[in-house]
Amino acid sequence: MTDRENVQRVCKAIERLNAISSKKGIRMLDVTTEWGQHAEQRLRTNIIGWLTTVGSDGRPYTVPVWFLWDGNAVLIFSQPEKQKIRNLRKNARVTLALDDTKQGEDVVIVEGTAEILDNPDISATLAAYVEKYGPMMQDMNSSPESMAADFSVGIRVTPTKFRSWA
Repeated sequence: MTDRENVQRVCKAIERLNAISSKKGIRMLDVTTEWGQHAEQRLRTNIIGWLTTVGSDGRPYTVPVWFLWDGNAVLIFSQPEKQKIRNLRKNARVTLALDDTKQGEDVVIVEGTAEILDNPDISATLAAYVEKYGPMMQDMNSSPESMAADFSVGIRVTPTKFRSWA
């Protein structure tokens, strides 16, 4: 790596750090920066995220999930008896990792606190969720209503930190 490439890499790392601002103890993306805009776009458009929870034995448990980013939190739906739900009942700390591009050179990681939702109005029938995943549901011969019945537990992840791996 040349000196110039090294300086460019350091500058990009500093920009990524500056793209994160604190708001009431919660880390928010600063979408006025290039990296903040990029991370926001990835959170809105990536189809699959990798959710990591922590089991009662302290081991990480990582699964692919569909998710919806609203600008402040991540919404995920799960089947009620899955390991991730059991893990979240004991430890709310999670990460959501996105790597959809550049073979590992463009990872966005959201660290956060998960909350299991008890609100039947928040389901896989939400308009924004159907807009994002409706075509995939159809490809699976499913519908928003059947997905909401099967994946009936809502999980809200409130970010505490954003990171990148680039």
